[in-house]
Amino acid sequence: MSSPVYRVLVVEDDEDLIDLLARSLTNIGHFTVTVATDGAAGLEQYYVDRPDCMVIDVVMPQVNGTQLVRALRGDPETANVPIVMLTALATERAQFIGMASGADSYLTKPITPQALALAVHEAIARSEADRVASQLALADGTLEEMGNDE
Repeated sequence: MSSPVYRVLVVEDDEDLIDLLARSLTNIGHFTVTVATDGAAGLEQYYVDRPDCMVIDVVMPQVNGTQLVRALRGDPETANVPIVMLTALATERAQFIGMASGADSYLTKPITPQALALAVHEAIARSEADRVASQLALADGTLEEMGNDE
């Protein structure tokens, strides 16, 4: 029995990185991958593809990744889509902002293809209750106590 093929939407503005991410997610994670090159296009593409997970860069033109995640979390139709933020912004503050916006995980570049595929699988496996609990824990400062401070 084969495992289901999940659809992943990669929202990234670096053309070279888009190709690398798409190939990695396809070959290692066995995902079907579509791409968008900025946050506004990513939001539009979500409604076309209805992906099982989104991998979103933070620094992009027009609508940045944090704004995109907040828009997704603010719409009941998209509020529970699994989201992995992937960025070069490696400060604790940037990570906090990414997680506070509603990301399931916050990964910094460079990253191995295996680690990215694993993060996407883990984000897809999270339940809505887990997602809400993480957001509540982040809001009240107990996220580290829950062991979700990766």
